[in-house]
Amino acid sequence: MNIYYNIKELPVFHNAVITIGSFDGVHSGHTKIIHQLKEEAQKINGCSVVITFHPHPKQIIGNSNYSISLLNTPEEKSFLLEKAGINHLVIVPFSKEFSELTAASYISDFLVKNFHPHTIITGYDHRFGKNRTGNYELLESFSNQYGYKVKEIPEYVINDISISSTSIRAAINNGDIEEANKLLGYPYFFSGIVIKGLEIGRTIDFPTANILVSNPDKLLPANGVYAVKVKIDNNHSEYKGMMNIGNKPTFEKNEKTIEVNIFNFNEDIYNQRIQIFLQSRLRSEIKFSGIEELKKQLQKDKEICLSVL
Repeated sequence: MNIYYNIKELPVFHNAVITIGSFDGVHSGHTKIIHQLKEEAQKINGCSVVITFHPHPKQIIGNSNYSISLLNTPEEKSFLLEKAGINHLVIVPFSKEFSELTAASYISDFLVKNFHPHTIITGYDHRFGKNRTGNYELLESFSNQYGYKVKEIPEYVINDISISSTSIRAAINNGDIEEANKLLGYPYFFSGIVIKGLEIGRTIDFPTANILVSNPDKLLPANGVYAVKVKIDNNHSEYKGMMNIGNKPTFEKNEKTIEVNIFNFNEDIYNQRIQIFLQSRLRSEIKFSGIEELKKQLQKDKEICLSVL
């Protein structure tokens, strides 16, 4: 899959079948759109193109205090869309200036000029252009002039995606990782850089990798202990482990941390990027009476993790 971040550096697309959307989560609800996109492209010996935006449009044109938790960072979205078999992904830098394009200019100066689409696949409720005045009917009204076809994604598919996205976020916020993974169609994951921590784990035979998640918009799960799988950059192996996310109440720390104990692993991975794939939540975060009680619980957690994994 080819990925483009600069509109001015796009190639000339031939027989492009395009769709536009956030595709946040690239979950099982999105697969219906992806399947249709690929199917239409194959019919005309063309290419499938997904157009998405970063930052999220609501962060630019929404309330100044608006924050959004993303199921996928742009890098994660790229990874998932490549796995799905998309030919081209265009990540458009969304700006205030871009949001001021009239709906007609959006069609002529953005879609037609840059993508020369053979077919545009869009949802029944898709809105675009200044003040969101553009819609499916407007796209259709310009189709003869610009020589493209428009195909509508049915309302039930759009509703399925919306419901799934809401349910996935709720499940992750509640720590119900099994439900989130079922709706996603894959284990929820995030990545970060391994940084120096307090190194308390080393003193109780449970050394941990402390993780700094670089994208502040990434949705993280509820505090607690999780069974996870781990991948480390430049290492093709997959490891089992357990993760704690929370405030270390036993040590009366108020700062939220993410720590992963990687089983059967003792390499130095400071400053390396690792990926965490969540499998199951074992329990909530607990304040223990002391180190020995914590150590006993961690041993029980590890045994449960191994049985889950």
